[in-house]
Amino acid sequence: MKTGKRVAILQSNYIPWKGYFDLINLVDEFILLDTVQYTRRDWRNRNRIKSPDGLLWLTIPIHVKGRFAQRIGEATIQDETWAERHWKTLQHCYARAPYFDLYAECIHELYLSANSPSLSQVNYRFITAICDLLNIATPITWAQADPGLQKSERLIYLCQRAGATDYLSGPAAQAYIDERSFAEADITLSYMDYAGYPPYEQLYPPFEPGVSVLDLLFHTGPQAHRYMKSFQQVGLMATA
Repeated sequence: MKTGKRVAILQSNYIPWKGYFDLINLVDEFILLDTVQYTRRDWRNRNRIKSPDGLLWLTIPIHVKGRFAQRIGEATIQDETWAERHWKTLQHCYARAPYFDLYAECIHELYLSANSPSLSQVNYRFITAICDLLNIATPITWAQADPGLQKSERLIYLCQRAGATDYLSGPAAQAYIDERSFAEADITLSYMDYAGYPPYEQLYPPFEPGVSVLDLLFHTGPQAHRYMKSFQQVGLMATA
């Protein structure tokens, strides 16, 4: 009997939102695609949290001048003091959250040890540590050197290298993904559906779902799984 293997492929993001971790939890291998071009004002080096004054961006400063064509894996951090600033901001915003103290030591240690100049390595460290906190055991690997393929061809190539029978994509990729190519490669394609996440009580209402997963952990603690779709095995849209 043929055994299926589902993979997802995505760029590394900084302290991503809960949907990113749902995607990881729904596949057998999660591949970080940091061989593609770094994009400014995107999720690679920043994310949002809730503050007493509303949504607040936490941004890792990146060297970009004269480096327009650099890949994510080549992006380097510009300011060594960013980690201390981010941790102090998290303390200010979440110290009164019900489960802040439960995770404070672990998250603080991540910031204390975030001394790599590589954005990819910093993102990887946070992603894997948060997976551990959420009891997500999916292997996380790196995409091999870009063979020069584009978009759907690149994804199919990486799926084939990983021995995948199924590919789970983020919904935004529907704008460019070539579904026929996946069918011809005998790879079943499906999309995440991020709609309908249940709300939880946040310190600073109204509820905002599109924030870093740290918000979920600090507010719900061990109950975080109740607010994530992957632990309920829902949230997929199959292609026609």
